[in-house]
Amino acid sequence: MQKMLLNGQKAVMLKDGSLGVLGEEWLRQYAGMVKHSRVNGDQLQVPRWLAMSLDATDDNALQLTQVLPEQWWQQWTQWQRQEDALYALPQTLQVQALRPYQQKGYEWLRLLAEAGGSGCLADDMGLGKTLQTIAFLAHRFEQDSTARFLVVCPASLMYNWQQELEKFAPVLRSIAYHGAQRKADWITDEQYQVLITSYGTLRQDIEQFAAVTFNTVVVDESHYIKNPVAQITRAITQLQAPFRIALSGTPVMNGTVDLYAQLNFLLPGMLGSKEFFRREYAYPIEQQKDEEKAAALQKMIAPFILRRTKEQVAADLPEKTESILWCHMGHDQRMAYESLKDEIRGSVLLEIEQKGLQAGKLSVLAGLTKLRQLCNSPVLVKDANLFCEDSIKTDVLMEELKQIIPQHKALVFSQFTGMLDVLEQALMQHRIVFSRIDGSTPAQKRQELVNVFQSTDTDASVMLISLKAGNAGLNLTAADYVFLVDPWWNAAVENQAIDRTHRIGQTQPVFAYRMICKHTVEEKILQLKDRKKKLAESLITTEDGLMQELSIEDVAFLFQ
Repeated sequence: MQKMLLNGQKAVMLKDGSLGVLGEEWLRQYAGMVKHSRVNGDQLQVPRWLAMSLDATDDNALQLTQVLPEQWWQQWTQWQRQEDALYALPQTLQVQALRPYQQKGYEWLRLLAEAGGSGCLADDMGLGKTLQTIAFLAHRFEQDSTARFLVVCPASLMYNWQQELEKFAPVLRSIAYHGAQRKADWITDEQYQVLITSYGTLRQDIEQFAAVTFNTVVVDESHYIKNPVAQITRAITQLQAPFRIALSGTPVMNGTVDLYAQLNFLLPGMLGSKEFFRREYAYPIEQQKDEEKAAALQKMIAPFILRRTKEQVAADLPEKTESILWCHMGHDQRMAYESLKDEIRGSVLLEIEQKGLQAGKLSVLAGLTKLRQLCNSPVLVKDANLFCEDSIKTDVLMEELKQIIPQHKALVFSQFTGMLDVLEQALMQHRIVFSRIDGSTPAQKRQELVNVFQSTDTDASVMLISLKAGNAGLNLTAADYVFLVDPWWNAAVENQAIDRTHRIGQTQPVFAYRMICKHTVEEKILQLKDRKKKLAESLITTEDGLMQELSIEDVAFLFQ
């Protein structure tokens, strides 16, 4: 009978050779359950979470509510009604309160876990999916002090996860399992509660990971596993954990099939085989525009995907949210960086030793500039045989832009016009429509470009802007995202750039991201800014300001 239903048939061959026709009422009551259950001999094994997909208001629908406690249903109903908070935050969470929608996300994860399900938190970029998840992990750890968690994410996000964990849940000790220095022992080392790894590393070491049962597995940027036959998707599905979380601002990028692999990881078997899903849902929805199938799929998956857009929760958001977007260099760019850094460090420190810090200030500035350029892209560093064109910042930026476009517009600032050239090529390759303002743009043309960007009649979703040309005077409130590709370490200058969009006339909350390469001079300057308040106000603003604040020890630290 299950095979018959999966093949779209409505009649079954009986033992006497006659056909038994299944009526619409029977199909409405039982078909969904039969299709999505597991046949075990003469029994159907119905997943407990399937009860959540049934319409409790439909008198004709078969109810499975008894498989979940009545108290759970009461809490689920209360949560859906947007009533007061259901659960207190974990005591170990270092935050006074979550924003209302974040509290709802935390509670949703807890309710799913209690029901034996899993879920995809699909909030817009910048709404705090990481914090909501950390709150849930802290709760799980309070329940079970032996619990261990795995976070799988793009390499560029690993250290962001580590910093957020240290900030909000220091009780959860984490380690980044990545790179040539990683040790297999870390996977089973119980002194680390949270293991953070990249998709690539997980694929390479899947046998070791699959041998461990984690309390919870978190897959960040889960659209990375949208291809059901990809190696990384097959690796992810081998992981063992009773609860799984997928995080993605764009769970569906190209079509309905994108959902299949992600939900199959969260709730194995929920959507049947890949062929069944294509035939039952993807083809009718995308090719035949079958609204009934779309509604059926939406009803089934709705409890397990929570998505809030920036517009929906705007009342809960501050006017401006500033964050660091960590970028983790690939092998070739890292080797180029270390080679250049060693070369610069030797010449700069030797010059300072021979001539003094004041006399060597130009060399320090030149060296810092070259390293900052290399953090952007090695092609910006002239007269250096680096043999590398990789740009992690370009890759990360393209991924971020694809998540917010076309629903939102973004401003992208760089101090270096050469970097704008690199980004221009990348935007064209990704078919993202953009405009550009730099020092060579005539004043009249600038205003024309601004007017077009501000209008609703343009396809341009991104404005590339050089620091000197566009850090003041331009009104670009059509954008609500700002990316500072190479932060220039001066708060006033950075704020001028952000205020191109965060100004009178802006009706949406603004999200600003500073792109910083991990383990580089960029991160070291951030550390110096924390140590020296005056440095934060003067560094790289003028040569004199820089030299007045930097000691020989600081220079050695920057180039170490």
